[in-house]
Parts: sequence; structure tokens; C-alpha cells
Amino acid sequence: MDDQYLIFTDLDGTLLDHHTYSFQPAVEMLGKLKNANIPVIPNTSKTFAELIFFRQQTQLDTPFIVENGAAVFIPIGFVKEQPAGTEVFERYWVKSFSESREHWLQLLATLPLELQQCYVGFSAMNNQQLCNETGLSAPAALNANSRLYSEPLKWNGTDEQKQQITKLLIDAGANVLQGGRFLHVSGHSDKGKAMLWLTEFLSSLVSAASKNTTYTTVALGDSYNDNEMLEAADIAVQIKSHKHDFPALTRTDNVVQSTEFGPTGWTECLAKIIKFPKELHHG
Repeated sequence: MDDQYLIFTDLDGTLLDHHTYSFQPAVEMLGKLKNANIPVIPNTSKTFAELIFFRQQTQLDTPFIVENGAAVFIPIGFVKEQPAGTEVFERYWVKSFSESREHWLQLLATLPLELQQCYVGFSAMNNQQLCNETGLSAPAALNANSRLYSEPLKWNGTDEQKQQITKLLIDAGANVLQGGRFLHVSGHSDKGKAMLWLTEFLSSLVSAASKNTTYTTVALGDSYNDNEMLEAADIAVQIKSHKHDFPALTRTDNVVQSTEFGPTGWTECLAKIIKFPKELHHG
């Protein structure tokens, strides 16, 4: 039996430095993984547009998961045939786990007017306002706003009004998440469900080709919205955060915690888990 790894990774604060967004300390490890044919699959809250930019920077050519598990994007040609239940979007096969952003915008428009006045959605902001609210550069803010499956809200109302809105949205089928700065309205998708779907799909291809390969999933994340993915993976890697302690997991087996932050901790943990053949060290 060959054991093959699938690496599912969060980006901000995990593979990307929390302060600088740099992945420089992980470049050597990314190269080793590529040489060993071990796929690195981003699983992030970022958007499709942000991921396209990130993949150009890192030269990753693997599938990726966007907007907290809302959809899996598989490059056309990454596997021989289009996976069942996927649609074509640009140069990708897409498996969606959430309704579209348009759906959530229409739902928000049905809320009582006094509650609509309690927030400003990303879609209602111009790019300068977005830069001010997010601290992103103008091009990065544009990419962050090109969401396909969710709408972040800047909250200006009271806690009581927030509870009212949350209840109305949840009753209408939405999921409402309080992020670091914004209230996110989306579907009931999460990073764990999307990771399991992609793992099962890739495993089915391997067994159909009657190769004696099993996949071991390694998930790396630093934050609470990574927990579903960390709970569902074979090996959970928690990356030390500048902002909070390691989020509590229900599992206790196969959990690795980094001593370093961000991409340095990312490299540290993968070096412990994966034993590379000697010749790959000189890549």
C-alpha cells in the first residue's frame, strides 16, 4: 500500500504571515512537496480572484477551496474527466456547497428597513471605502470584493439588532459568522465538508485505476474557522497565532502544534510529518 499525502492549508496566518502576507519561509518546503508530487490545496476564506493571484505568486497548480468551504475549484485537466456534480467556471470545474452571493443579497434586501440601516455590505462600498475598512491595497480590495458565495457586512447597529438580524437570516437558510472585523452571510458550508468531498473524489479516481494508494490528509490552520477541517483530517496541524491561543479541538490524536508562527511554523510541522526521500533534499 502506498501512502500519499494531501495537504489542505489555510492561508492568512498559516501559509501567509499574519502581518506581511509573505510565504517566503515556506518556499523551500513548497518546492520539496512539489518535487514529491504531494498536492498543496489552499482551503481559505479568500475569494476566487484572490486565489488566482496567490497561485500565480506560488506557482501552485492544484485545486483550491474558497470562501470558507463554499466551493471547490479543480483546474480543467487536473484529472481526466469532469467530476460529477460540477459546473464549468472559467478554466475550472467547480463544486459549490453554497448559494450564490446574489441569493444572499436578495435575502438581505427583504429585511425590515430599520435593520438594513444597521450595516453596510461590501457590495455597497466603493473601492476606497473598502480599502479604509479592510486595510487592503486598492487591487487587493477589488479582489476581496469579487465574492461569489458570501456577503460581508460592516456592523453599525446594537448587539440586540445584530441578534434580530442573525435570527431572521438563519431562519431563511443563511449561515451568519462573526469574523475578525465583519459579519459574514453565507450558506451552510465549511472547510471540513469541502475538504472531505475533494478527498473522496481524488480517492475514487485512485481506486478506479486500481492503484494501491490511500490518501492521508493533513490540514493546517491557525484559527477557529479552520476547526471543521482540522477535526476531519487524518492529521491536524495547529499553527501558533499572534491573536489567540490554539483553538480547542475535540480530537486529541494526531494533533501537531507549531512552536513558530505562520509560514515558519507551517514548514516546521510538515518537516516533522513528512519524511522525504534523500535525493529530494537537493532540489
